[in-house]
Amino acid sequence: MSQIDIQEAEFSLLPALDEQIGNTLSRLKTMAQSGTQSGRPRLVDTTMLFAPRSGGVKRYLQAKGAWLAANRPGVDHTLVVPGARHHIDADGILRIRSPKLPFGDGYRWPSSARKWGAWVSALNPAVIEAGDPYSAGQGALEAGQRVGAPVVGFCHSDPAALAALHFGEWAKKPVEKRWAKVFSQFDRVVSPSRFIARRLEEAGIDNIVIRPLGVEVDTFHPDRRDRDWLLKRTGLPKDARLLCFAGRPAKEKNVDILIDAVQKLGDPYHLILVGAGQGMPAEERVIALDYEKDPKAVARIVASADAFVHANDKEPFGLIVLEAMACGRPVVGVNSGGVAETVDDSVGQLARSANADDYAEAIAALFERDIEALGAAARVKTVEQFAWPRVFEELSMLYGEVSGCAEFAMPAPDMRLNG
Repeated sequence: MSQIDIQEAEFSLLPALDEQIGNTLSRLKTMAQSGTQSGRPRLVDTTMLFAPRSGGVKRYLQAKGAWLAANRPGVDHTLVVPGARHHIDADGILRIRSPKLPFGDGYRWPSSARKWGAWVSALNPAVIEAGDPYSAGQGALEAGQRVGAPVVGFCHSDPAALAALHFGEWAKKPVEKRWAKVFSQFDRVVSPSRFIARRLEEAGIDNIVIRPLGVEVDTFHPDRRDRDWLLKRTGLPKDARLLCFAGRPAKEKNVDILIDAVQKLGDPYHLILVGAGQGMPAEERVIALDYEKDPKAVARIVASADAFVHANDKEPFGLIVLEAMACGRPVVGVNSGGVAETVDDSVGQLARSANADDYAEAIAALFERDIEALGAAARVKTVEQFAWPRVFEELSMLYGEVSGCAEFAMPAPDMRLNG
């Protein structure tokens, strides 16, 4: 791997940012040079779907970084994401100064795909994974062409469906066309579910591999269950049936369906919204808790509820659903989208459709069954099929395949010795 020389002049510097960009670029080049001299290939993950209150994508990237550090000592890993300023964090995350999206819950939009690509190129990556088809994803493609590195696109969302939801059906086709144009340029496209794989195929995209996401089974664990603590925190009686949802207050999450379903069911059902209830008017039987940054805090709340509820019928995957299952909680979902691929009768209940009547019926049906046995089965399923090590082993093999770098397939030395 030869070092790619990136000059400060490529960033069209503003006087106020000269020193900030220069210092960041200097540190970046030192990191890249160290990896080149040692012969370690570098995986660069880049996405704009990384913000203070991000959900599944952020947890996936952080878990991957920790797993690579522990299990692939011959591989360097860097995460490139938007930030308030140009900066390299103590944990090695490169943040590129990007403006905030209006009403975007802390998300930022890179202003130039070309400049973003220059930052990624400066790391001299052996493989790049793009987590979105927007400026960061387009910048990843620019960097891949510049340094001769393969670029893997991970499809974490369906922008066309989101555009239709927020702006109307007229917006779906133009966004889908743009989506297909970007994703068709990736060397491989990773889909977290068969649902999203079908959407990609409909858009004319091939080179698709399905790799479901995973869960941190030690963090999200039934041992965190403390129902009495949650009852005391919420002021609810012991006979309450505690339903929980955790996530962003986004339209596609269908939180209104969850609320309507609980209102239809009445006593003793109550809905606890973690983060998703922010800014909503007060509702009877609905308790809105603040967003929790600490995954262990989220796990404690989810594990302490009786069941987890999730009404998004177009969810690409639904990492929080796996996390609830890992906590030993049964799940009520909708028989559509990615959630329907992980939730079945053995671990929960699926509503026929995403409307309040069907969803209320599914909740009631769940509580006619043995919810503790369902929760125990959910825990077993996540541990056996969705623990992060299995997911990252498969992804590492993919990185090795597209890059030709054997280091991605090599476990840590102690793992090799223990066979």
